[in-house]
Amino acid sequence: MAWTYLFFAGLFEIGWAIGLKYTHGFTRLVPTVLTVASMAVSLGLLGLALKSLPLGTAYAIWTGIGTVGTAVLGIILFGEPATVLRLLCIGLIVAGIVGLKLVG
Repeated sequence: MAWTYLFFAGLFEIGWAIGLKYTHGFTRLVPTVLTVASMAVSLGLLGLALKSLPLGTAYAIWTGIGTVGTAVLGIILFGEPATVLRLLCIGLIVAGIVGLKLVG
């Protein structure tokens, strides 16, 4: 169950990272409330996952899911460049996440 918590914690991390863009510096109420709620859920789920997963592994996977998801959504939603080098780096992060899952 801890891995499930960690996966969803990572998804909510993507949610709050993307949400930050929509808050316009916390000047828009609804995006701000949703972003803060997503932060709380993400950290809460991470805390549950940490009950049984190693800290280093869980934290690295949590941030990795958030990083990859945010980078991909930045390309899709905000027209950020999808260069070969950028996509290769995203692939390296995914490889690291998979590696940590396999040894954790």
